Amino acid sequence: MPRARRVTFSGEHLPLVQIAQYYSDIEASVRSYFSFDNLRSDDRFIGYTPLEIEREMYSVLAEHGQSTSMSILASLEAAFRMDFLQRCYKRQKDPLSRSFRTLYQQKGRHVPLGDIFLQWTSYSTVPQSIISDLEQAFRYRHWLAHGRYWTQKIGREYDYDDIYALAESIYNSFPFEE
Repeated sequence: MPRARRVTFSGEHLPLVQIAQYYSDIEASVRSYFSFDNLRSDDRFIGYTPLEIEREMYSVLAEHGQSTSMSILASLEAAFRMDFLQRCYKRQKDPLSRSFRTLYQQKGRHVPLGDIFLQWTSYSTVPQSIISDLEQAFRYRHWLAHGRYWTQKIGREYDYDDIYALAESIYNSFPFEE
């Protein structure tokens, strides 16, 4: 396989703290928009009962949670892919970096994320349970990314708080290369 060109990192991937701030800002805005003070001056809600307004607010908040969860999972993917490439480029001698270089030689820079996770499972001390949780969360992301048109069968429900907590534990557990 011909040697793949190095990826130029954009520097535009979002850190978890920035995503969390965005989530909080939009949540506060939605709650303010649906507040009683706003409802008196907004023609949009004429004829709505208080229960209908509350349901609509929670629907908007749920959608916001799903889209922000998607951003968190995309950020996690970027972290894993950047770490993979950095370990390949730096040619470190630890077992994980060596296994990554072998993958890189076989598949270039377009290695499936599952293959990267498998190497972490095989060549690191990161708990297998975290990687399993991550793989399951990426099935949720797949469902979100492809339009949610099928009934998901991933064994559990996710919300923003679940995805955020998982991301936090991953960033605290994985020794990513920079």
